[in-house]
Amino acid sequence: MAKIKIYDTAVKPETAILVSVIPQGVAETKAQEYLEELEFLVQTAGGVTKGIFTQKLAYPDRATFVGSGKLEEIQAFVIAEEIDMVVFDDELTPSQLRNIERELKVKILDRSNLILDIFASHAKSAQAKTQVELAQLQYLLPRLTRMWTHLERQRGGIGMRGPGESQIETDRRIILNKISVFKDRLETIDKQNETQRKNRGDMIRVALVGYTNVGKSTIMNMISKSDVLIENKLFATLDTTVRKVVIDNLPFLLSDTVGFIRKLPHHLVECFKSTLDEVREADVLIHVVDISHPNFEDHIQAVNETLKDIGALDKPVITVFNKIDAFVPTVEEGEDGERTVTLEDFEKSWMAKNADPAIFISATNKTHLEEFKQKLYEIIVDMHNARYPYNNLLY
Repeated sequence: MAKIKIYDTAVKPETAILVSVIPQGVAETKAQEYLEELEFLVQTAGGVTKGIFTQKLAYPDRATFVGSGKLEEIQAFVIAEEIDMVVFDDELTPSQLRNIERELKVKILDRSNLILDIFASHAKSAQAKTQVELAQLQYLLPRLTRMWTHLERQRGGIGMRGPGESQIETDRRIILNKISVFKDRLETIDKQNETQRKNRGDMIRVALVGYTNVGKSTIMNMISKSDVLIENKLFATLDTTVRKVVIDNLPFLLSDTVGFIRKLPHHLVECFKSTLDEVREADVLIHVVDISHPNFEDHIQAVNETLKDIGALDKPVITVFNKIDAFVPTVEEGEDGERTVTLEDFEKSWMAKNADPAIFISATNKTHLEEFKQKLYEIIVDMHNARYPYNNLLY
């Protein structure tokens, strides 16, 4: 009896290497953290990182981002390990992208392109898909020339004038028309969303904000008893989810929004401003922080910068330090030598330095959940009574 051949039809994940330039004034530890985040982005997109290359430069090379020697080193590794793509930690210019592709002859992505790809795979609603497509087109527009490298063999002369340029101009016109269509479509969606928000009645609006992958959706599910998607991935939640929640006798609206990230492309923030309307129009923000992350204070700053960009930094904020079950005490250098900073030490110092209310919880273990609900209730009930004094919902 002949042996049956079995073929593996599973799609193999793409292999990648990461490249970063460390400019003057940036600590290696911070650069390393950016690369770890980039590796997580690659993993979220379905890739596998096989190597990391860094180079210290005063500023990135204008032609190839890294120096020629480092590019040769990367090229040798790509050939030897049969790498599928090279991902750069910063946004590449169209000329850098073209030059690097010409040398390495594999797919080249930068941080912005990778984030757009993840957004595209996670977009489910018509609004999210439109926003992602608009951002992709705006990213693509200045990079059209790299799509027409096959025309570079033409050196001019009789019969060689114009076709490359006219084709690029045609594509540019098509993309500009599409951008206009998507912007009009988003305006229509915005008007529909605005009407929905007006029809939600006399209720206080609360929005969950925070860095990506800090546990916002877990908290949303706990408080609202809903089934928002939870995954250990960056940007698992892309569409804004709004639920009506009742604590004791107080109803309010709770929305879960897209997570923020450092080095988020500006045009992506612009395109997602309609989604972030839930944040702008919220009465109270719950800023969720992953306290187990070694650089959570940088994450707080990144979120605050994005909130400032969209004009939502002046709202009442409850800071929720999540994942206290995974908190690791840190060692700090002081005048009297080293000292270990415990969770209790950090809690006391944070409360002393900041006027905004804060609570320390573990959403997974439901630690201090009731205290969190009580603090949220106290803030919302005062706001509700001040805004709707003759509303009988509470009585």
